[in-house]
Amino acid sequence: MKILNKSILMLCIASSLLTSCEAKVKNAKSEAVKIYGNCGMCETTIETAGNVKNVAKVDWNKDTKMANLTYDSTLTNQDEILKRIALAGYDSDKFLAPDDAYANLHECCQYDRVKKNAIVKPETAQNHQEKTATKQESNQLQAILDNYFLLKDALVKSDGTLTSSIAKDLLLSINSVKMDKLTTEGHTVWMKVMKDLAFDTEHIAETKDASHQRDHFTTLSKNMYLLIKVSKQEVTIYYQNCPMYNNGKGANWLSKDISIKNPYYGSQMLTCGKTVETIK
Repeated sequence: MKILNKSILMLCIASSLLTSCEAKVKNAKSEAVKIYGNCGMCETTIETAGNVKNVAKVDWNKDTKMANLTYDSTLTNQDEILKRIALAGYDSDKFLAPDDAYANLHECCQYDRVKKNAIVKPETAQNHQEKTATKQESNQLQAILDNYFLLKDALVKSDGTLTSSIAKDLLLSINSVKMDKLTTEGHTVWMKVMKDLAFDTEHIAETKDASHQRDHFTTLSKNMYLLIKVSKQEVTIYYQNCPMYNNGKGANWLSKDISIKNPYYGSQMLTCGKTVETIK
């Protein structure tokens, strides 16, 4: 009787632990998928690669080659879990492990890759997503950059009326940015600079006084520089400096032209300045 009670107690504890473990994954969604492997060592590697604490849990059976995926559907998805497993060396019916990852598996773990020709490589899918995000970001930021250069050229001419008009177009392009189309790095910088970009552009648009416009152009250029540094541009951009502006404190601007055309003094000191950085 004591042995029986002890067994029941152990079973209850195991059941409680399992329930507790599963309860940690909120918004849980479960799916069964086939993942190729051979042995207990494969099981450990597959589950370790797929598991993320409180987010995803993988339970793989070496006999059936089937894995039960339980994951928080608001934080991850099946593809992300299978990609991690593929990068650890194990094929599924959706993603193929890189050849070098498969080659690094222990000899007993190198399963028959019967699906090799039918599966998409995970790094190819990931690169495609990154390229798509970069392209979408570039298209959005290009309108901002184009208007910025037009505004800079208007200040070179000391034309406050034209500068004001272009600033209105620049503000429209700033307000049109869809943050969900930015890359992770681009999104982080955009969150830091978007309010200041809009603030300076609004002030430039509201006046036709070139001297006041130039005061805001200094900080506008500083934040544009931060944005350009994390975005991919098809043309070379030059970060240039006027050492005389603001009582000798200096100020910078961006240009597509390596030759100096000073937006802070215009014709008064057109070629005053130098290129301090080339952004490719």
